[in-house]
Amino acid sequence: MNDILPEQSAAWQYLEDTLRTVVHSYGYREIRLPLLEMTELFKRSIGEVTDIVEKEMYTFEDRNGDSLTLRPEGTAGCVRACLEHGLLYNQVQRLWYTGPMFRHERPQKGRYRQFHQIGVEAFGMEGPDIDAEMVLMTARMWHALGLREVTLQLNSLGTVESRMAYRGALVDYLHGCESGLDADSRRRLSSNPLRILDSKNPDMQTIIENAPQLPDYLDAESRADFGEICAILDDAGVGYEVNPRLVRGLDYYTKTVFEWVTDRLGAQGTICAGGRYDGLVEYLGGRPTPGTGFALGLERMIALLEVHAIELPDSNPHVYLVLSGVQGIRRGMVFAGELRDAVSGLRLQVNCGDGSFKSQFKRADKSGAHYALVIGDDEAGQGSVALKPLRSDMEQEMLSQQMAAPRLRELLDI
Repeated sequence: MNDILPEQSAAWQYLEDTLRTVVHSYGYREIRLPLLEMTELFKRSIGEVTDIVEKEMYTFEDRNGDSLTLRPEGTAGCVRACLEHGLLYNQVQRLWYTGPMFRHERPQKGRYRQFHQIGVEAFGMEGPDIDAEMVLMTARMWHALGLREVTLQLNSLGTVESRMAYRGALVDYLHGCESGLDADSRRRLSSNPLRILDSKNPDMQTIIENAPQLPDYLDAESRADFGEICAILDDAGVGYEVNPRLVRGLDYYTKTVFEWVTDRLGAQGTICAGGRYDGLVEYLGGRPTPGTGFALGLERMIALLEVHAIELPDSNPHVYLVLSGVQGIRRGMVFAGELRDAVSGLRLQVNCGDGSFKSQFKRADKSGAHYALVIGDDEAGQGSVALKPLRSDMEQEMLSQQMAAPRLRELLDI
């Protein structure tokens, strides 16, 4: 787990603000969820034979003997909250959330044991149009951030019935290759065979490549829905690759699944993944309710911004206020509030802790401010203020305090 230091926060704020703006532009509303949930929620939703549940969750007993878990992902908690508060009964919901998730896995570049996600979920809509909207929203995010070299991979898992037919064919095939399966794959063969297709073991790749392909087992409805999604993406000019090996190994996933991947982050290439999970609400005790969503990892997005050298908005102060003398300090503290009221969006840092003019101007320069304003006892008595540029050769100006706000608006264009 790592700290996010002040010099890193500007990139995080830019990323979060941009993504939030895109999500809100689609009419999604924020839901805020707890970090802790009952362990059983994740065992049921993610699956007891997954790596997350078996190896990666932070689970402990509280003082009442209840088993609690720091959330490893957000969808299960979102569904739980919707059921608990009656948000899904005869309703359509478009929701999003953000915050830290926790998995005890091997840390590597862009991946920590506390990591951050933005998740988007939609409930109550059956058609392929909402799946297409999810993909289009993510594409708009990359455009808004100026990110390139990300590739969309799509697949359809079909209905539960067609998927079960595929599962049977896959299990029969894998039984014939059992001597070549690694230990994890042999363990999953009876409980979660589709996850074998996700194996990154190089010794398994030939077996995986020769396995039956899921699209060959799709039902007519799933084929039609997938074709409609592809048509919408074609019309919108969003490129994609159909990847028949792209799966979600949980029984409640149905039809559309997608991932955005990049080769700019090394082996950890997935930056966003999502899909339809029509079975999840019912699986967790609710009425049958269609659902679809996605999540993206903010650490990986930050790394991608760095790779692309995206220019971030300036977060340094616009102005540093240098103060001297008892009357200068008193007037300056009030004057700072007046400026913030008069100039919307002004970032103004006031010198505190005294200091000579020389030391204060060093602080002003270190702050990254574009201008310094100076008020001493004389300026306080005269109602004036000195304006000194810190990043240009412009001459210092003496202004009345009433003219400082319009002059700053002019100089800063805010």
